[in-house]
Amino acid sequence: MPIRPPLLEHCPRAALVPIHGVLTDIDDTLTADGAAMPEALAALERLRRAGLPVIAVTGRPMGWSEPFARTWPIDAIVAENGAVALFMEGGALRVEYAQDEATRGRNTRRLRDVAAQILREVPAATLARDSAGRVTDIAVDHSEFVHLPPAQIAQIVALMRAAGMNATVSSIHVNGWFGDHDKLSGARWIVRRLLRRDLESERERWAYVGDSTNDQAMFGHFPLSVGVANLLRFEAELSIWPAWLTRGERGVGFAEFADALLAARSPS
Repeated sequence: MPIRPPLLEHCPRAALVPIHGVLTDIDDTLTADGAAMPEALAALERLRRAGLPVIAVTGRPMGWSEPFARTWPIDAIVAENGAVALFMEGGALRVEYAQDEATRGRNTRRLRDVAAQILREVPAATLARDSAGRVTDIAVDHSEFVHLPPAQIAQIVALMRAAGMNATVSSIHVNGWFGDHDKLSGARWIVRRLLRRDLESERERWAYVGDSTNDQAMFGHFPLSVGVANLLRFEAELSIWPAWLTRGERGVGFAEFADALLAARSPS
């Protein structure tokens, strides 16, 4: 098992100074029990005032994300694990998709068929309550309103992958989708679309904050990656850790990171 990372409070100022953009998960990183934590919202506002772009990248659906894309002090939300981008433009909410309309249409029946199979074959499996807002994936609740044991979570993942889907496990849902998009491709897309910048050529200037096993690819990709303390819930399942770990959980941990970043950018 990889060694647990050091606490963020020990991160050298020199590692934080170059950061000029933040990518973050939402559930259990900015929220608790599905609601945005005041500490996280205040931290997002501080980052905005400092001129730092913040983009949320989540497995939550397009419909669920709409009100937050309108009201949170962030630049965009990339929802459904890289499939949908929502952002304000000219005073109106804009929604764009990684897949074209024909592809989304073809996948709709396939998604329904896999969802029906999971509900038939996995005892107590329940589609996520936010499923009505999903347009490109399916989500099965494992910890938000119901609690499934690890064996059933693994069975759901196996069924999704056997059907040719990508499957990831967040802190609350098992998400499955058809296509090659993911959190990282979605982040690259929206940074290019909104900021006219190439994320790959400047990845050492971006930080990623997350809380779960489905954040591992992002943890491994960005040198300045941070896990909020509740990531330790998944300690036994992690193969890739973030570079740093906060003392605080969820939105408190995100605020801890934001304050460390802003302090490093302030004149000493």
